[in-house]
Parts: sequence; structure tokens; C-alpha cells
Amino acid sequence: MMILGLVRWMQPVHGYDVRRELLSWSADKWANVQPGSIYHALRKLTDEGLLRTVSVEQVGARPARTTYEVTAKGEEEFETLLRAQWWQLNEPPDPFVAAFSFLPAMPRDEAAAALRNRANLLRAGVESMRASLDSDWVRNRKPVHVGWMFELWLARAEAEMAWCERIAERIESGVSYLPAGLEQAEGWPGWRDGAPNAE
Repeated sequence: MMILGLVRWMQPVHGYDVRRELLSWSADKWANVQPGSIYHALRKLTDEGLLRTVSVEQVGARPARTTYEVTAKGEEEFETLLRAQWWQLNEPPDPFVAAFSFLPAMPRDEAAAALRNRANLLRAGVESMRASLDSDWVRNRKPVHVGWMFELWLARAEAEMAWCERIAERIESGVSYLPAGLEQAEGWPGWRDGAPNAE
């Protein structure tokens, strides 16, 4: 959706300019758009009839520069993808959640320290986002909704920071990882405080 949307917004546009714009947005960090895949994606979207080649220019020994624009089919696809993301809730896979599901495999002191470290990393990101929000770069050189996106990221990070601190305290308090009825039940020995063989 990002590449299709940018071509639609900037058309007619060279692939180089699409790549440069995506990098200026740091889209590789939050939209999973890798810089090395952009040209491939442009060719694929063209093969699928969502984009069309307007021209190909060759200047000296430089690589040929292809200019793209969106087709009617591409407009329709962009509208579909855009609205799907606005009207649905899609949870991205989070490797931390996968690791957290094995919390009892970590020694309690290490798990609590790791959560506090995660909160500190998030705090550093929050400070950076706050500085960006207060900067001339966001306030005067970007559309207003870019600031609103930063506000969303801030709210998420602050909520996760608070959660990390709260769970670290619970872990350190020694609270059992299992409900009372399961603590002595068969099949749960690996879920008791950090060691697969703990009883």
C-alpha cells in the first residue's frame, strides 16, 4: 500500500524518488518497507497492472530511470487497501510477545531486569519522539497528521513502559505464574519459576 500510495501521490514519479521519500519517512522502521525491495515492488505492481510505465530515461552511464503512474486498477486497489487498514484492527506480529509467552523459563531477576531495560529503551524513544514533535521539522515542515502519528507512537510507548514496570514488580514480588488450582497439577512443571525441571 505504501508504494502504491506514494506513486499515486507523487505521479508521474521515478522509482528513485519513491525510494527517497520512503526513506525520509523512515518507513523501513514502521511500515516494513525495505529500501532494497522498492524497485522490485514497482516492477511487480507494474506486472500486476496496478502501475504503468510512463517513460524510461537513460542519461550517460547512469542506470535507466523509469517513471511510473497509477492505473485505474491501481487506484481501485489503493482505495481497497487504504480502507481495509482504516476500518480493521490488524495486530502486527511481535517477537517480544512470543518470548514473553515463555516468561517462566527466565530467572525472575533477569525477567524483571529485562522488562525494566525494555521500559528504558522505550523511554529513550519517547524522549526522541517528544523532541521531534516540538521541533520545527514537525511543526512547520510536515503535514499536521505526521504529528498526530507521533502522538500515537508516544501513547503506545508510554502505555508499554508502564506495563513493563508493573509486570517487573509483580515478577519480583514472587507471584506464582500459575493459578492456585494448577500449581501442583500434572503437565506444568516447566512453568514454575525459571527452570524446566523445577518442581
